[in-house]
Amino acid sequence: LRFDDKVRVVVFKSEVKGVFCAGADLKERAKMDDAEVGHFVKRLRNLMDEIAALPVPTIAAIDGYALGGGLELALACDLRVAASSAKMGLIETTRGLLPGAGGTQRLPRCVGIGLAKELIFTGRQIDGQQAFSMGLVNHTVPQNDEGDAAYQRALTLAKEILPQAPFAVKMGKLAINRGMEVDIASGMAIEGMCYAQNIPTRDRQEGMAAFKEKRPPRFIGK
Repeated sequence: LRFDDKVRVVVFKSEVKGVFCAGADLKERAKMDDAEVGHFVKRLRNLMDEIAALPVPTIAAIDGYALGGGLELALACDLRVAASSAKMGLIETTRGLLPGAGGTQRLPRCVGIGLAKELIFTGRQIDGQQAFSMGLVNHTVPQNDEGDAAYQRALTLAKEILPQAPFAVKMGKLAINRGMEVDIASGMAIEGMCYAQNIPTRDRQEGMAAFKEKRPPRFIGK
């Protein structure tokens, strides 16, 4: 996906009704020795980092349970849409663990330190509406009979992104992600570098021409 120029948005959904991702198989985990557990979690953390580093926007469609590593997967995405009946939580402390695939870092960056600590310390599960109220998800929708309401809303959101200039969207994502890790002055410099890369693109010229000619732009991603 990273190297496929035709990919404009990636939507993560589950094929299992009622479950987005239930996290690690603790029965499998119980058979591992300490070294194997450490290696497994490191690989999982690396996977989440790879998802977070995808250059195009990513959307998690949470139509059911997103627990432990399942919520960490959703947190690795740029945007999250949840059914109001979905259940989310970093429940690791209820099993003698702590989040190990990015949860302790991405949740506070998403909802703030206080809420993140409360959710992680208690292992509490919340529904889609609660997640929306605290900013954990961008949108919440009532579940439908097919059980894919969040996915359908995610597709609608993806279709809002698709018409926009692909390279500009990629640079916007890069500027936000890198800028959030540094002070504001350094962030401004990052934005400037990303903007400079966008200036010579054909899409920028097309956007200006389309505005002048009062017509929809036809972006090509170059």
